[in-house]
Amino acid sequence: MASLDVPAPMAGSIKEVLVAAGDRVAEGQEIIVLESMKMEIPVESPATGTVSEVLIAPSARIDEGQLLLRIEVG
Repeated sequence: MASLDVPAPMAGSIKEVLVAAGDRVAEGQEIIVLESMKMEIPVESPATGTVSEVLIAPSARIDEGQLLLRIEVG
């Protein structure tokens, strides 16, 4: 199996984490909601697979490019 890292598309804070380790996700599924400049930005899964690691928590401040979670694909 290959591991796919999901980075933050922009700096902000984590409003909501919609998945947990072990969850199956589909490509395009909303997995995290970021808040930046008073806007909510959904982060979608780039591939179908299983969440292997969630590396952030709600209300955490994040930087652009920071790793949010990993998905096992294949």
